[in-house]
Order: sequence, then C-alpha cells, then structure tokens
Amino acid sequence: MSRRFQRFGEPSSEESSEINISSLIDVVFILLIFFVITTVFVEESGVEINKPRAASQQDLEKNSILIGITPAGQVFYGGREIGVAGVRSTVSRLIRQEEMPVIIQADRSTPTEATVQVLDEAKLAGAKRVFVSTTNDK
Repeated sequence: MSRRFQRFGEPSSEESSEINISSLIDVVFILLIFFVITTVFVEESGVEINKPRAASQQDLEKNSILIGITPAGQVFYGGREIGVAGVRSTVSRLIRQEEMPVIIQADRSTPTEATVQVLDEAKLAGAKRVFVSTTNDK
C-alpha cells in the first residue's frame, strides 16, 4: 500500500482550482452604471465660434441648449444646420423634457439681425432664460 504525499500549497485532486469572478463582474457593472448616470452630457453647437468680449461675463450651467451662429448667419445645433426657422421647434422640443437655458454662441462677425432673430425664436419657443455667449479675454 503506497501513500501519496501532498506538498503544502498544491491543490489536491479533489479540490477545484476555479476562481469565482461573478462578484467582481457585478461591481464593475455597478461602477459603470454609476459613472454613466452621473456624467453630464453637454451637446455642443457644432460650429467653431469666435466669441465677442464682455466684461460682465458669468459662467452658466453645464446642462444647456447651445445654438451656434456663423459669421454668414447660418444657425447650428448639435453639429447640423437648423436655420433660424428650426430654432423654435428645436428649443421647444428640448425644454419640454427639462427646463434648460438657451445659450446663443454668435461669432463676433455675425450680423446683429441674425442673433436677434435666433433670440426671438428661442423666446417664442418658451425658453425662460436665453443668453448670448461671450469671452472675457483682454
């Protein structure tokens, strides 16, 4: 009758050397959900704007509706051109979900008429807070 000796730390033939990672996967998914929920999504206007200067500039909320106006008077939201006529429908659809301020990012070379038209359309859509974005560079 021969005896087999087992060294310390070696798994025996009856033991399984499997690692249970289901709890680790649960923790990873919970962290993923946490970061997705707490992330603030800001949708840019989709146009590079050279903002005018203002001494009375203030920081606004991150969650807002950004509308860009190019020097040629083209109006953009979310990277696509919506035109002045599309401002009212876009703003009313977005503020129906959540009350957000509208920020107009007009280039410093944009005609004042185009900026005022976009401002009027946003107000007519029901936006309570409409702002024009500026820079404080000297």
